[in-house]
Amino acid sequence: MSEQRKIVEANIGRMPKSFLDMMPRVTVTFDDGSIKELFSYYPDEIRFTSSEFIGLTEEEAIHLKFKKDKNFLQS
Repeated sequence: MSEQRKIVEANIGRMPKSFLDMMPRVTVTFDDGSIKELFSYYPDEIRFTSSEFIGLTEEEAIHLKFKKDKNFLQS
């Protein structure tokens, strides 16, 4: 089993001011120093804080978005 990289820093992009603005993007830094943009999201549906991603793997972070999307759609 290979060890997966853990997120050590997360940045959430600016919130849109209008409907035409880009949606916020979550960009993370892994424990090996690599940086990756994971996803964008609709902030009127779900919200994130940077600290939610610390210690997660990429797969766990993507699952967090899925879980929040699912909860929103079921509410």
